[in-house]
Amino acid sequence: MASCSWAENILQLLRKMNNFYLPGSCRSSCFRFEIEGAQVGWIPPHVASLLARYPDVFSPPHQGAVTLCHGLDSYEKRSEAVSHVLQALRQEPSLTCLKGWRDEKYSVMPRFSDCPLMWMERAATSLFGVKRYGVHINGYTVSDSQEVCMWLARRSHTKQTYPGLLDNMAAGGLAAGVGIKHTLVKECQEEACVPAAIAKKARPVATVSYTYEDEEGVFPESQFVFDLELPLEFKPIIGDGEVQEFYLLPIDKVKELLVTDDFKPNSAMVVLDFLIRHSYIDPDTEPYYQDFVTGLHQIL
Repeated sequence: MASCSWAENILQLLRKMNNFYLPGSCRSSCFRFEIEGAQVGWIPPHVASLLARYPDVFSPPHQGAVTLCHGLDSYEKRSEAVSHVLQALRQEPSLTCLKGWRDEKYSVMPRFSDCPLMWMERAATSLFGVKRYGVHINGYTVSDSQEVCMWLARRSHTKQTYPGLLDNMAAGGLAAGVGIKHTLVKECQEEACVPAAIAKKARPVATVSYTYEDEEGVFPESQFVFDLELPLEFKPIIGDGEVQEFYLLPIDKVKELLVTDDFKPNSAMVVLDFLIRHSYIDPDTEPYYQDFVTGLHQIL
């Protein structure tokens, strides 16, 4: 594949994963979702019209914003009230994302460093455009001759999202009240049977952030990225069934796969970040170098 074609395909991936910022997106018609005067998300118009059925939970849109009713003045009250609404909305055929209900709680807050204002069912977060956080682990090896290879996982065909596509060795969403390093160790153990003693050696190296929209809503996401150099003799083993196979591939092959439809899009971004940080993409030879970096690190 010609270098120019590869770079243009990477740009296309980054535009797709940041399409909420592009002209013609739904952003101009979305309502801000605000709690205690702070914006925590974006609510598309069709979702706002459904929320109007629940005036005891959601105040009518005012000055471009949808807020929770004043009586919902605590973490617990907000979380439970919104949860009851979402349970009722599971019967709404237009809200296809709720068919993937997971019983997983995600924290809702303006910034990651802020105290959570409530929790929300993971499957519903795109309806409110609230920020979602996750942990992705680049598992790789370095041979005696300094050749770098990367472990990739192929997702199970039974996964709710992106079934059968290539993925990072291990990754997972950050549930409410659960720490980043704890999530890293848990996902490594559950998905790839990486012992905790090895997983804890993973180094935090970056975040990859982007916002996209599709038919299921708005997805502002940020992934905490870790690099984990694995022993040459180590081989990940299928654990909880979310992965069907692991592959150890040379970096050139991984780079080639990034621009195919066989790769989970946000995981491809995490690998792209790895390639940049480890100097497999050079600013002297890649004219789109700055575009790549910008596309990986958008402000949510």
